[in-house]
Amino acid sequence: MRAPIGHFEHAAPAPDRLDELVGPVADAVRAWRGATPAERIVHVDTNPDWADTATFVEHYGKELLDLSANCVVVAGRRGAETTLAACVVPSATRVDVNGVVRRRLGARKASFAPVETATGATGMEYGGITPVGLPADWPVFVDAAVVALPYVLVGSGLRRGKLLVPGPAFAELPNAVVLEGLGLS
Repeated sequence: MRAPIGHFEHAAPAPDRLDELVGPVADAVRAWRGATPAERIVHVDTNPDWADTATFVEHYGKELLDLSANCVVVAGRRGAETTLAACVVPSATRVDVNGVVRRRLGARKASFAPVETATGATGMEYGGITPVGLPADWPVFVDAAVVALPYVLVGSGLRRGKLLVPGPAFAELPNAVVLEGLGLS
């Protein structure tokens, strides 16, 4: 199969690559019920040493920077309570943690979750966290610019491999909230 964006040697519908996905991501693809068919979510095999955005686009094509998104885990705190959430923003932007995210979580303080917390709570590898397969009770904040793209390159849950997901499918994720201005230039 030819990937809908980018130039990847190995691409296949994600439901055909469940063995290449980490448990929670494979479970989410298997159980997918959105208006976008799961077969339109594509898994591409990539070099795990090139998983980080800057290195990735250097090796796989600079045009992918405008078609990729990062999924980061944030922690909002109010008193003794901590709420974890995911934020999906275009890769060329940064998450407005202390503005949009803090207000949405109703937190006094918000910050990026520690790596151990993010990987432990998601069951995914750092550098490969994806919004597909996150814990069911987490809010998933998605920048509107991501939803507007025909296809978006995101992590697959592992540093090896990426998912190519139709932009509108991000709005179909459990607990997804589409927000303008979540990603700052």
